[in-house]
Amino acid sequence: MNYPNPNNPPLQFLSPLHKATRLIGDHLGARSLLTGLSGTEAHLLSYLRSYGPCPIGAVVEVFGLKKSTLTGVTDRLVEKGLLTRDVNPGDRRSFLLELTAAGHAQADRIRATLETFEQSIADQLTEADLQGFRNVMTAIARATAPVDRGDQES
Repeated sequence: MNYPNPNNPPLQFLSPLHKATRLIGDHLGARSLLTGLSGTEAHLLSYLRSYGPCPIGAVVEVFGLKKSTLTGVTDRLVEKGLLTRDVNPGDRRSFLLELTAAGHAQADRIRATLETFEQSIADQLTEADLQGFRNVMTAIARATAPVDRGDQES
């Protein structure tokens, strides 16, 4: 491949990961739009299928969204009858997100789409390819782990 500046080629790991993230988002987004959901809405339903009910603060932390953005997403899902947002009985200062029966059904369809997509990827890979992928993901996790600064004074 020819790059505009041969002295500045794409980054070895981050450029392909960025491209893959965009391609996956586009691919899954096209399928989510068929169900009347945005990619973020579908992702939230899928997450709550596995981890719900869940305090809204935990969702903010996992998704890395601003609270105002998550509020808009949850408002739309509540309006669609897919999600409830009630005061958290364990901490009355927060809200608990939980799928409705319709939300569970939608999340099951989303999960089936994700499983089919993953299988289409896996069908093209060897065990060695998968191990290499796991190794890269482990290296990323290690490289992004918080740095322990000990008892250093500022």
